[in-house]
Amino acid sequence: MIHVIDTDHPWDVNSINSGHTEVISCLEWDQSGSRLLSADGDGQIKCWGMTEHLVNSWECTQSSSVDGDPIVALSWLHNGVKLALHVEKSGSTNFGEKFSRVKFSPSLTLFGGKPMEGWLAVTVSGLVTVSLLKPNGTLLTASESLCRLRGRVALADIAFTGGGNIVVAATDGSSSSPVQFYKVCVSVVNEKCRIDTELLPSLFMRCTTDPVRRDKYPAVTHLKFLTRENSEQVLLCASSQMGSIVECWSLRKEGLPVNNIFQHRSPVVGEKQPMILKWRILSATNDLDRVSAVALPKLPISISNTDLKVASDTKFFPGLGLALAFHDGSIQILHRLSLHTMGVFYGSSGSSQRVGEEPAIKRQRAGGPTLHFKALQFSWTSLALVGVDNHGKLHMIRVSPSMGQLLDMNTLLRHLLFLLEYCMVTGYDWWDVLLHAQPSMVHNLLEKLHEEYMRQNQALQQVLSTRIVAVKASLCKLSSATAARACDFHAKLLLIAISSTLKSLLRPHVLNTPDKSPGDRLSEICAKNTDTDIDKVMINLKTEEFVLDGPPLQSLQQLIQWVGDFVLYLLANLPNQVSSTGRPLPGSIVRPGFGFLRDGASLGMLREMLVMIRIWGLLKPGCLPIYTATSDNQDSMFLLFRLLTKLWLCSRDESHPQDPDETLIDECCLLPSQLLVPSMDWLPINDGVITKVQSKHPLRLQFGKPYTLPGVNPNTQVEVFRSPASQRMDHLRCLHLGISPTEDSKACTRCGCVTMLRSPNKTNAMRQWEQRWIKNCLCGGLWRRIPSTLT
Repeated sequence: MIHVIDTDHPWDVNSINSGHTEVISCLEWDQSGSRLLSADGDGQIKCWGMTEHLVNSWECTQSSSVDGDPIVALSWLHNGVKLALHVEKSGSTNFGEKFSRVKFSPSLTLFGGKPMEGWLAVTVSGLVTVSLLKPNGTLLTASESLCRLRGRVALADIAFTGGGNIVVAATDGSSSSPVQFYKVCVSVVNEKCRIDTELLPSLFMRCTTDPVRRDKYPAVTHLKFLTRENSEQVLLCASSQMGSIVECWSLRKEGLPVNNIFQHRSPVVGEKQPMILKWRILSATNDLDRVSAVALPKLPISISNTDLKVASDTKFFPGLGLALAFHDGSIQILHRLSLHTMGVFYGSSGSSQRVGEEPAIKRQRAGGPTLHFKALQFSWTSLALVGVDNHGKLHMIRVSPSMGQLLDMNTLLRHLLFLLEYCMVTGYDWWDVLLHAQPSMVHNLLEKLHEEYMRQNQALQQVLSTRIVAVKASLCKLSSATAARACDFHAKLLLIAISSTLKSLLRPHVLNTPDKSPGDRLSEICAKNTDTDIDKVMINLKTEEFVLDGPPLQSLQQLIQWVGDFVLYLLANLPNQVSSTGRPLPGSIVRPGFGFLRDGASLGMLREMLVMIRIWGLLKPGCLPIYTATSDNQDSMFLLFRLLTKLWLCSRDESHPQDPDETLIDECCLLPSQLLVPSMDWLPINDGVITKVQSKHPLRLQFGKPYTLPGVNPNTQVEVFRSPASQRMDHLRCLHLGISPTEDSKACTRCGCVTMLRSPNKTNAMRQWEQRWIKNCLCGGLWRRIPSTLT
């Protein structure tokens, strides 16, 4: 069986019957986390993909095999994307300087330089096998011996070079045998996969040449390249029944000394001393307890001297430490270059401490096999460790960015901010960074993140515009004081998406299109025209650009209704949200919607959409939002646009916002007596563990049983904003599903947004809207299937 678990809902296990007949020896995720490779002791390799893009539904999409030859190492081919994270530039205002793209070639390219997908495996008999995924879905497979004299391979690892080559390290398991390195080149010739191998310099472990330790550690138990993209540094661990020793080696270029006979001849102009590659030991540990598992950092931190110095001075250690798990249940974090101990975690007591501190209570060695980790893995930013122990339990361990050293609050905030920016730029999930953000830090992190974002150039701001809103929403959920703002950020994501969808329907009337699209022209005219009369604003627009067929407009009515309801809700709640000074009312709870009252850009977007909807209403009255008015001659759209424009004028200049005047607040007070104000269904506060692990006390969870804090309703924070027996909503289609929905639904693993799995719509316009969210939610999170009873 293969078990797939989402870290925020660890109790929700999806178990796949893998079909492997032997023990699975390797599991390997691809860079996006949407595909998984599994290999077994019979040479079978299977590629798993998500069914309908759901994290708890998997199917085998491809398979290859080397019959009867157990697989010892497995890796996806490199896609040519490599970033470097520069700690030295962490104070820079430019994201491009902090996180630079490194020139790196894919393992294999298709026409036009596009990376070819596939995987590579090493077998116990010394065979390397490559499977390539062709664009049409077929598989090209080839196998080749690593070298002419094939020998047993007990351990192997795979790394990649900047030139597009693959390097394989292999050992037969004996510490007295050499660790061999091979260069592997993959190419496609005449529609067939071709593999060329070449022997590289090898090494003998230092402990076998040391007379004192020669026979002390007979077996090599772990062999790993320090990072997937660095084939010039390797970590080796040799062990016995009693203990282990770890060595770190580096490949260096060295000048080849020339014999005296040749030194006296006259040198040719420009002739250089011949160079050779040679492995040199960088560092080694003293005798350690027996190592049971090794985890290497994934954060691509630059290890130039200046970066290492700044990291040491500011105590920024993510990406610099590797983890060793021992048979006594403890974990040590060692510096990846010097192998000095940076931190220790004692699994039995659940405590951790810095180097140099004496344990408070000396641990007694219990009889029998102790609990220890069989597998260990760092998260993408190296701020969390996940491990599986010998009793089959899963552990998640928080790893401090400063390795437990005391930091002032500003430095700690800067470290977390740096890693949040990295996740924002790369698209990696920021879940592990949130583990370290205390509720008291949320406000400062939000402000600093916004400041850094505003310093970027316009193009980058546009690229990251929705991702930063999603990061802010995740942060707001960590504190009950900012829970309402999380609802605002999710509403903003929906608002941006609806706005871009509605504008994309507009077409220029004539084909020789001017520089600006109809959507851009609409924004420009609405920004310039401050008239509170919606019809006067409409006159300035070329209404022929807004002419659409009836069916698309009618099918989008539910999205248009949400916009109309949202405007009414914001305006009707204005008097409850702000006093005459424009601040939250003293003693009142900050309710969802408060964040929009000073957000000129969002109010401007709502204003543009009201104008668009007004024009469409002339063509197809059925698409207009429906309001329940107290008088028959009430022009609801006209009234709402007038009040919205007044509020927008107060916050249009974000550097000098004005407070809403008394007359506006008075008019908004009258709104509930003129129109029936809808109750907005805000997104549920996520039911994941991230909102429950802010305290330092460990959580004990059980597979199959969702966790709730004792005596606390999991949705307490958001139930304040929602009526108790409220209708359930499809948050993407803006449809009511009823109190007990019968449809199968899917929920976002990050924000909890719920939507139906099957589309009830037939029209193209609505289908296009739904297609946008097939892979990911509005916030970028992944979908998981939820049964109808839990919706």
